[in-house]
Amino acid sequence: MKQKRNQKLNEKLKNEEMMNGTGREPEAEEEKISLWKELLSWVEIIVAAVLISLFLTKVVLVNALVPSSSMETLISPGDRLFGNRLAYKFGDPERFDVVIFKYPVDEEENYIKRIIGLPGETVTIEDAKIYINDSETPLEENYLPEEWIIENDGYVFEVPENCYLMLGDNRNVSEDARYWAEEAYANDLADSVEDGASYTYVSRDKILGKAVFTYWPHFQLLSDYQE
Repeated sequence: MKQKRNQKLNEKLKNEEMMNGTGREPEAEEEKISLWKELLSWVEIIVAAVLISLFLTKVVLVNALVPSSSMETLISPGDRLFGNRLAYKFGDPERFDVVIFKYPVDEEENYIKRIIGLPGETVTIEDAKIYINDSETPLEENYLPEEWIIENDGYVFEVPENCYLMLGDNRNVSEDARYWAEEAYANDLADSVEDGASYTYVSRDKILGKAVFTYWPHFQLLSDYQE
């Protein structure tokens, strides 16, 4: 009888503790709720970070990896850089801008080159010099890393409206506008090299952004070296 009374007394005390909020079960429930709140706050932070990152990369910035040495010494193979997608929303691309764009022969690839010819211009390459329209004075290109000896003569480009002519700084190795008509023909995109001339130029809507800075393996503002 005494054991039963003690058992009933213990049950009564336990019920009173639970009613008063001092028992272990409510504390455990509160701990679970606190844990879920903390997890939910982390999920919210992660989701917000992902959404902000997507917004920046789709609307503001374009991330690019430099695949070749065609733009040395400004940027080198393996460099990672950001371009500004908004750079040309309120102004036109300018000569000497370094830009990221869709490769005309294969738009799945992004290229990084320098703008040399503007819409409507005639660009002539003679003896490693570039002449715009009828100018007798060649462009000053202090950014070239070495003497230009490969494919440096006999080119005349008539840049269509709303299009741009792109060349790499390292002209001796750069696969740039001088070669794209041949590439289009080799990839069966044109019936002849002459027919592939339309692939020589980059239309404005294919320019993804203006290269702004490298962030790997070192930080460098490209605007300080672009001209």
